[in-house]
Order: sequence, then structure tokens, then C-alpha cells
Amino acid sequence: MLFDPLPMKVLEESIAKVGILVPITVFKAKGDEQFTILDGQRRWICAQRLKLPTVPINKIGEPSTTQNIVVMFQIHRLREDWELMPTALKLGVLMKELEERRDRHLAELTGLDVAVVVRCKKLLWYPKKFQDLMLFADPHQRIKADFFIELYAILTDRVVSKLPWFDRDELIERFLHKYQNKLSELKSVTDFRKIKQFITVARRAGQIKEFSKKFREFVYNDSLSIGFLEIGVAVIHREAEKFVKTIDRMHHDLQKIEPSNFLGETRLWDGLERLFELIRRKLAAADRRIR
Repeated sequence: MLFDPLPMKVLEESIAKVGILVPITVFKAKGDEQFTILDGQRRWICAQRLKLPTVPINKIGEPSTTQNIVVMFQIHRLREDWELMPTALKLGVLMKELEERRDRHLAELTGLDVAVVVRCKKLLWYPKKFQDLMLFADPHQRIKADFFIELYAILTDRVVSKLPWFDRDELIERFLHKYQNKLSELKSVTDFRKIKQFITVARRAGQIKEFSKKFREFVYNDSLSIGFLEIGVAVIHREAEKFVKTIDRMHHDLQKIEPSNFLGETRLWDGLERLFELIRRKLAAADRRIR
């Protein structure tokens, strides 16, 4: 479906010099007078451009829809990978034909990595009008599949998807607008991971209501940066979690110390005394504030 100019130019130059070395694989559908190409669309296009009088072919019997797609997957696994959206569309047909959705089974059937299958299924979740944006012939106008894959984690987050003002298509449009125009410091698809992190921290801190207000304002105000989504209480909660992990590690390490084996290590005991005194002061200060 997608034939970027540079690879096609290289192939055309090669065919102009040495001809088509690998025959095009074709079949005739029942009742059809013309061949259908199973493998070799790029070679066929180049042959037409070069006005070649003949093209070598390998003729096979008409495959079923499932056989057709599986063969194409196997061919492209050994050659150049497809763009992800066309791959997802073919995978979608296969899933429908076989009534199969299990990632590992689809990976074994197509030869794709399980991770690629998962990414393709995320793209199939989007409405067709957004899928089409990944199929523009001009690579400069085409929206990268990675944009939609990274955005998927936000749109399907259990906090975001339950917001009272949540509208999937409108949110996609807004984030497309920001991304294409490099607004709100949304310059890379990986910036969505920062937003996802802010969502996670807000949820753990119990600040969903506050985050909802900030997130809506961020979505509709192009002058706000991603950092606007960070909630002060949530930041403190995140820092507290880091301290808890550090304390747990230290507690575990101190339990393993046998004092009699370290009697001569004065720096160790001095350090523990300083730590003990600091902890005592911090606990006392916290106790006073609580009271």
C-alpha cells in the first residue's frame, strides 16, 4: 500500500541494469482473466515505468484469503518489513477470518514478533479515519504509527477513559493538532510517556479530581506545557515512595549485619549514630506538626 520514493528509485535503477531477477508470484482468481499479484508489486510498478515488454512470473493456484495473507507475511519476514499500519490491516483480516485474537498464536502464524502483534492490535483499536492518516502515500504527510501507539496508553488509561468529559475522537484530534504543530512542548511521541507518568502519580496520590481539571485545561490550551500536569501533592507522594524504597533496602541490609563482626569499623557505627539522630529529629518534628 505504501511505496516510498527512495526505495522505489533504487529498485527501478537495479531493474533497469539487470532486469527482474526474482519472478513475480501471481495467481488467477476463479472467473478472472487477469493475474493477481501475490508477491512483487514493487517490481511490477518498476517494470511498467521502464516499459519492459515482459515480466517473469511464477504462477500458483488461487489461495484462500487466509493462505494469501499468511504467505505475504512469510515473504515479507524474509525481506523488507511492511509499514505497521498496512501490517495491522492484514492482521485484522486474518483475525476475523480465523476468529483468533491470541497474541502468541497470531505471532506463530504470521512470523511476526509478539510485540509487533500487540502494537498492530493497538492500531486496529482506532477508527478508520485515524488509521487512514498512517496510509498517506507521501511519507512527509503520513502520521507515524508510533504516535498512535504511544497515545493509546493515555486514551485507554482507566483514569482518563472514565473522566466525565472524555471524548476519544476529540482527544485524538487535539493531540494530533498539538503534535503536528509542536505545541505544548509535545515534540516527540515519547512525550506521551511523561503524561502517562503524571496520570499514574496522580492516581496513586488520590488526586484524580485535581488532575482531571488540569488535564482538560492542558488539552484545550496550546500554551500550556506538559509540566503543567504535575500536581504538587502527587510530586510529594512520589518522593515519599522513593524514600520508602530506600528505607526498605536499608532495613534489609542492616538486618544482615552481625555487630560482633564489625566492632572495629568505627565509621560504620558513627554513621549509624548520625543517621539515628537525624531520624529521631525528623520523627519528632513530624509528631509536633501532627499534634
